[in-house]
Amino acid sequence: MLFRFPKDDKTFSWTSHVKRKMLQYRISEQKIKVILRAPERIEEGIAPDTTASMKRNDTPKRKEELWVMFKKQKKKDKGVAKTVVISTWRYPGVSPKDRAVPIPEDVWEDLKDNL
Repeated sequence: MLFRFPKDDKTFSWTSHVKRKMLQYRISEQKIKVILRAPERIEEGIAPDTTASMKRNDTPKRKEELWVMFKKQKKKDKGVAKTVVISTWRYPGVSPKDRAVPIPEDVWEDLKDNL
């Protein structure tokens, strides 16, 4: 299977961290965009000024959630918001609501190193 990394455009900016996690968790660019456009749940991200969005990805055999952490940045010239996609991960099962976003240890370590 051929994997194509997403490219920055006028709407989205992709960090190298999210590109690695897309490969690791087999999450496509299109799936991330769907999560950002129509999330089932939105929580505050763990990094300053970030947001985490979630969409369920259940199958008959397993329950899981797909999470995306991002940050909205305003452009200086026209005021159009640009989304910086920071990280993505799969969470097995159902995460607790209204508590800290459950982030796997490997993602947490990478974020500490990159932020």
